[in-house]
Amino acid sequence: MALESTLNKEMIINVGPQHPSTHGVLRLVMTLEGEIIKDTKPVIGYLHRGLEKLAESRNYFQYLPMVDRVDYLSSFFCSAAFCYAVESIAGLKVPKRAEYIRLITMEFNRITSHLMWLTAFLLDLGATTPMFYAFREREDIVKLFEELTGQRMMYNFYTFGGVKKDLPEGWMTKAVDLCKSMPKMFDEYEAIITKNPIFMERTKGVGVLTQKMAADYAITGANIRGSGIDFDLRKTNPYSVYDEIDFKTHLAENGDSYDRYMVRIAEMRESVKIIEQALKQIPGGTPERLKVKSVNCGCKKEDCEFCGFDVQLVGKKLNAAVFKPPVGEVISMIEAPRGVITCYVVSDGTNKPYRVKWRTPSFSSVQLLPELIKGKNYSDLMPIFGSLDVVLPEVDR
Repeated sequence: MALESTLNKEMIINVGPQHPSTHGVLRLVMTLEGEIIKDTKPVIGYLHRGLEKLAESRNYFQYLPMVDRVDYLSSFFCSAAFCYAVESIAGLKVPKRAEYIRLITMEFNRITSHLMWLTAFLLDLGATTPMFYAFREREDIVKLFEELTGQRMMYNFYTFGGVKKDLPEGWMTKAVDLCKSMPKMFDEYEAIITKNPIFMERTKGVGVLTQKMAADYAITGANIRGSGIDFDLRKTNPYSVYDEIDFKTHLAENGDSYDRYMVRIAEMRESVKIIEQALKQIPGGTPERLKVKSVNCGCKKEDCEFCGFDVQLVGKKLNAAVFKPPVGEVISMIEAPRGVITCYVVSDGTNKPYRVKWRTPSFSSVQLLPELIKGKNYSDLMPIFGSLDVVLPEVDR
């Protein structure tokens, strides 16, 4: 009798903040009754870096490198969100070639982010083999980023009005070759994961996110598309040159952890197709072709195929010391790997932002977690939390 009463008694435990499976420094205060989760309170703030307040004491160009740290796995997307906001206030027009370079790098970054999520998700469930598979392709993409920007993370490559430099010679050829090989590699992931009975047992029907719940918590990205809601900013509110690319969004119906996995796998395949189209359509073609044609063309017309607007990288040269966007405020939104990243910028006419505010998808996903795991077995915590693809630096801005 004493043993039975002990088993039925509620117990409060801490998961984290040092726990390796919380994808960052997060503390979950959980109330358990035996193996059943009765209540969960996420405790955030351990990584807070003041990225919003720091913007007010730096000029626009000084703050730009810090933007990469909002989500270190999606640096290009964070930079794009901030650049589009500032460009909108300042009335800067981005050259077409620069927009294509932004699109190509963002979609490659989407794949690297999803690959990192895949390795962490499977490690949470006790599977180590997929990590070695996924890091194989991720390394190839990161090498391309390093060749282009000089960095493997925190690239600081976008600038106001475009990008900082053109694609290196041979870069596009390497990108094309990688796009040809990646679908076969994705097949290898699926061969060991998708129909794996242990994986299916732990994820199917686990952590079901209903459409109403997703809307109530303002969930976006693959998490909401896994619940059957067709919402993708690249389609609903096109930016950059996405309206010139033929692609589709991928949905699932059940909204469980398994469906969120399937949507992200499909998104990686779709990103490859987007990159392949962009590499074919980029104005001016390869850097080698640009170099040859530029010698024979000096017209400087904005609509010229070989010089001028379409092959410029920065539409307007800016002086960091005197760059002062006019008074105004704007919100820019980007469809990042974890969902919609929103950047709100207020300018008071000086060379420093008056206010910068970020709204990130992982913050909403952490709020959602207690609802998804309530009443579930403790063993379901990691499949559910891992399927949401939370990155804590994005939560603790």
